[in-house]
Amino acid sequence: MEDLVSATFWRGRRVFLTGHSGFKGSWLALWLHQLGAEVTGYALPPPTDPSLFEIARVSELLTSIEGDIRDGQRLAAAVVAARPQTLFHLAAQPLVSEGYADPVGTYATNVMGTINLLEAAHRCPGLDSIVVITSDKCYRNRETGQDYEETDPLGGHDPYSSSKACTELVAASYRDAFLRPENGPRLATARTGNVIGGGDWAAHRLVPDLLGALTAGRAVELRHPDAVRPWQHVLEPLAGYLRLAERLAQSAEYARAWNFGPALADCVTAANLAERFIANWPTGGHWHSIASPLPHEAKLLHLNTDAARQMLEWLPRWPLTEAIRHTVAWHRHWLAGHDMQAFSRQQIEHYLRTPLPTA
Repeated sequence: MEDLVSATFWRGRRVFLTGHSGFKGSWLALWLHQLGAEVTGYALPPPTDPSLFEIARVSELLTSIEGDIRDGQRLAAAVVAARPQTLFHLAAQPLVSEGYADPVGTYATNVMGTINLLEAAHRCPGLDSIVVITSDKCYRNRETGQDYEETDPLGGHDPYSSSKACTELVAASYRDAFLRPENGPRLATARTGNVIGGGDWAAHRLVPDLLGALTAGRAVELRHPDAVRPWQHVLEPLAGYLRLAERLAQSAEYARAWNFGPALADCVTAANLAERFIANWPTGGHWHSIASPLPHEAKLLHLNTDAARQMLEWLPRWPLTEAIRHTVAWHRHWLAGHDMQAFSRQQIEHYLRTPLPTA
């Protein structure tokens, strides 16, 4: 099998990355710089303090533009100036809780922001590949226990989930109407499960809450201890995004929706995840359940990743035990005052050196 990510492809490639100040965006920016890409990032300031963006000094590694994707004129000017060959769209309002608190802002960012970007992109000469990141929550989730395939109906009970389904529809429409292979770049969407990893401090997200409580010696509070999620380390889907962009540049066959998620064994309850983190924390800890402030949140969600495994030859490398171990290691190195840009690079290198699992 060829290398998971091609350094030759990315070396010197001009990349436009929205959302580079966020958790996933910062990790992707670090990886792209490591591959030798010339990256222009466009995003609002980091959404948390602390943030991976600041701690890993991501702004040193790229051209960083502070801007809102809802500002179509400013965004279009930035895209044109960057002359990208590949575009990754990660900028979004990413939280279910914030979707309930501000549904209008959530739809404006996730739907209209994507429209603004694709309006700029389909008029951008030299651009050959666009990867729009959405969410596993874009599916009409009936919580039947089935694995959702890319052809299953879209939906979304809450505003955040619905906005991601809308984003999928917008991307499909632009692909069909404006981005045909003969006259425009190729566009794919990527639907990803719950990601964990070092440098995530988002509010109302389980792993940041876990690490904050363990660091402070408090009991871990779980809002939905029985909720099952497809947990994976953040580097897993990012490897999929990079590989997908490479393939898009070669063939229109890959211009479609893709699921990136872990093995079924790593789809576990929040309580199980908490217990595993506690077992990896030197001083241990304990958890208890609390009432959730949210009106509704899905309890069961699995993804079918057969297409990515077969067509992209993408496979998760770190099972959940390894994902947790590396997440705890990152957090403890940060607490100890280490150089987290260097340590994050080391984790990327270690991920790439990890052998693929045997069938």
